[in-house]
Amino acid sequence: MAAVRRSARLALVQNSPVHDTNVSPPQRPKRKKTSVAEDKESAPPSPSRGTGEAVISDDEYLEKSKSPRKKRRPKPEPVYVIPDVETKTTTFKGRLGYACLNTVLRNRKPASEAVFCSRTCRLESLKSNGLDWVKDIGRKNAEDLITMIQWNEDNHIRFLRVSSEMFPFASHAIHGYSLKYCAPILARAGALANQYGHRLTTHPGQYTQLGSPKPEVVQSSIRELSYHCEMLDRMGVGVDGVIIVHGGGVYEDKAATLARIKKVITEALPEDVRNRLALENDELCYNAEDLLPLCEELGVPLIFDYHHDALNPSSIPPKVIIERANAIFARRGIRPKQHLSEPRPGAVTLMERRAHADRCENLPVDLPDDMDLMIEAKDKEQAVLHLYRMYNLHSVNYASLRPPDPNQTKETKGRKSNKKARVKAEQLSVDREVREELAVISNGDCETEPTKVILGVDLQVHQETASVSSAT
Repeated sequence: MAAVRRSARLALVQNSPVHDTNVSPPQRPKRKKTSVAEDKESAPPSPSRGTGEAVISDDEYLEKSKSPRKKRRPKPEPVYVIPDVETKTTTFKGRLGYACLNTVLRNRKPASEAVFCSRTCRLESLKSNGLDWVKDIGRKNAEDLITMIQWNEDNHIRFLRVSSEMFPFASHAIHGYSLKYCAPILARAGALANQYGHRLTTHPGQYTQLGSPKPEVVQSSIRELSYHCEMLDRMGVGVDGVIIVHGGGVYEDKAATLARIKKVITEALPEDVRNRLALENDELCYNAEDLLPLCEELGVPLIFDYHHDALNPSSIPPKVIIERANAIFARRGIRPKQHLSEPRPGAVTLMERRAHADRCENLPVDLPDDMDLMIEAKDKEQAVLHLYRMYNLHSVNYASLRPPDPNQTKETKGRKSNKKARVKAEQLSVDREVREELAVISNGDCETEPTKVILGVDLQVHQETASVSSAT
């Protein structure tokens, strides 16, 4: 029976016209060629997009159908093991502060969640992307300053140095700009700081040279100071918001340079800038004894730096210098302020000892009880919290603590200066804008000064970094 069925099927196939060699197989009709536009017009509407007047174009449909990029979730903080600290005693009741960057906020993950106020850019990026792009960087920095102030209040830190990189190129001779566009955000930041009783100060970079023999360098320095003054003014910061600079280079004649500094302060600085100006002793050129007579004569506050005094000491004891410096503060109605840092472990030479340690282990012997003390240390807010724990100055939130680096060396972690670029700029007689392209600035919180300043070589530039990043 099965054999009969197979025979019948075989006969049916053999008699089919498809298997007739004289019969051509059926041809598919050719489609008429049309344009893309005609295809779109003749194509029926997609059911998924509706059939009424609200139908969107194919391009719009494809754009809307793309799945949005998922935002990364913040990574939970790892569990840190915080070692105990050696407990010490002190009568100090003042405020401790840190400079420019909060390591806890800066290191948030993913990177889009990081909070910091020192985003900056290259001059070439400004030229290619435009000034509005640069202003957006400044706006984001100002917004993050509000977050930093709130974090500080939550952790009993009420003293902060605001980053000089807040508004990239704001004081540039060609591309500079007013901060009026960001006035509302700056006002919010200042109002929050004033509400909590926080002190905000600034410390322009080492290229601010009021004693330079070059007029163009002095003018650039004045623009830089005016930018810092505008930033503090728009935040509503009071008289305690000082702008600190070093004496700078000696230019082979310290007395003549001090005379130029005096002339610039008295004759060239705008009054609002002069009212905020303060001078600080440094570790190479001007010790406290060098600056004290000038500060007393002009009523300019002297910021005494303990670390710098140890490396470049005066013949006058620190206690006497502090008393005379505090008298200037009192005369001006400004709260006294000092700086503290320590050399890194293993540092021997002067150049090695200049670099700041991650944290400070001791408060100064001559420290007045009621003083604002800026801690210039690589671990920033962690260095403040470390001293809080050691001296029982404040309670600490252990979730905010991070362990110290157990392998701290005399090598710094900051950006390295480009020596070849500096040498080239020294050898060539180039205009200021070319020097900006060549020079590479060091840390934005003024923790180092290049040796070119000591030699009297000016590289008056604004901060340029390899990418939009933070000052360490």
